[in-house]
Amino acid sequence: MTRDDDVRAAEKVPYRLLEEVEGLGYGDREAGNMLIQGDNLEALKALLPYYAGQVKCIYIDPPYNTGSAFEHYDDNLEHSQWLAMMWPRLELLRELLAEDGSIWVSIDDDEGHYLKVIMDEVFGRKNFIVNVLWQKRIGPDNRIPLGDAHDHILVYGREKERFRANANRIPLTEKQLKEFKNPDNDPRGPWTSSSNFSAQGYRPNQMYEIATPGGAVYTPPEGRCWVTIQSEFERLKAEGRMWFGKDGKGMPRKKTYLREHEGRMSWSWWTNDEVGNTQESKKEVNTIFGKNSFDTPKPERLMERLLHIATNPGDLVLDSFLGSGTTAAVAQKMGRRYIGIEMGDHAVTHCAPRLQKVVDGEQGGISKAQNWQGGGGYRFYRLGPPVFTEDGAIQPDIRFPILAAHIWFAETGSPWTEPRPLTPFLGAQGGKGYALLYNGILGDKSVSGGNVLTRKTLAAIRATMGDFTGPLTVYGERTALSDATLKAEQIEFKQTPYDVKARK
Repeated sequence: MTRDDDVRAAEKVPYRLLEEVEGLGYGDREAGNMLIQGDNLEALKALLPYYAGQVKCIYIDPPYNTGSAFEHYDDNLEHSQWLAMMWPRLELLRELLAEDGSIWVSIDDDEGHYLKVIMDEVFGRKNFIVNVLWQKRIGPDNRIPLGDAHDHILVYGREKERFRANANRIPLTEKQLKEFKNPDNDPRGPWTSSSNFSAQGYRPNQMYEIATPGGAVYTPPEGRCWVTIQSEFERLKAEGRMWFGKDGKGMPRKKTYLREHEGRMSWSWWTNDEVGNTQESKKEVNTIFGKNSFDTPKPERLMERLLHIATNPGDLVLDSFLGSGTTAAVAQKMGRRYIGIEMGDHAVTHCAPRLQKVVDGEQGGISKAQNWQGGGGYRFYRLGPPVFTEDGAIQPDIRFPILAAHIWFAETGSPWTEPRPLTPFLGAQGGKGYALLYNGILGDKSVSGGNVLTRKTLAAIRATMGDFTGPLTVYGERTALSDATLKAEQIEFKQTPYDVKARK
């Protein structure tokens, strides 16, 4: 199967509705969290009209295609089938990703290098950030020689430099925190000092003598210069931000204060003592569900590290292979919003119960580190009927907001936010406005339901347009206005259902 075959196969997947299931949601329904049961390819398509370009971080842990048979996943797909399964899903995930967002994909060596090639194609090689190596084991697997010690997490940005500009530093380790002391009772609190106030190279304005409080005099080491010009050094010294040792005669060192420290930079080697291991993750889920409840969960500390770097409180996180629900659980404990998609029955038997426990304040995983006391909630959805029939017509019972969202997305490529109250004017973007006459939106209960573009319905649309006066595209059952009138009014008319197409 070629890439074009993959894309054509994805295009045949119908746009479906997401239907909320009463009684399966939990807690605060307005928290902005979604748990979706259904095929993730169809679910991702259903999310596009509402969330395209809105997701700050995507994490997925797809089946590794190892040849194993897991209870909850078919992890024994033939190689080309696995690649064909991944490609269209990655393309939809790219559309959902915010411009400064990132996608993180867990994988092992069986498919990791092939996945890297696909992701280079989908997200662009220039947007590859790093291949994180997670040390998943605490020791060698004694059953086999040269057993694997790590998994890969391939990381891409929607726009690499925008992601890097906004990525968060990670907290200091306990060992690093112990390095901050206050031997001179500095009022700014504990500090540590750089061991070298010099930099490589020669800059004439950074070559000067430094006289210490104890009477010693220093010049830059050979082949180096001081890190600042003299006036900047004198300012730091006057503010008490330089250290010359307890006797005042040591080499100059600049203080770094704990209260001003923004954290440390992360790198691609994530050890199990910092972010957890497979034994830890099994204990976490076994505590919630009982023994042997899930084969391949990820530890909450791993997800905590990932989401700390990639997101801030209030940001939207998406996991379309939700598994045991770890991503959603950690996102909620960290104050992020989430969308989780899981196809199998354990969306109900595993994911939902776990998230209910999170809402109720369970204290496993990262709960104590995040001071989690419970709260929030989620809505539960399943995939409903297609928006369009096989011949491309609109399903007759589609509600106005659903069709409006699809039309807006098809025209603009961006998500539509449902206004309150609903009006026939959907909004404007790029200097063009869009309106929909459908399902009696104007309150007309006649045969045509106010769905015909006439001077009266046009006036009703204009009354809801606010300050917008530009060209307007109107979708409706038919138009009673002449071509000359449409041209004079700067209106492009499109007929429903014939001109309403599912965006591929």
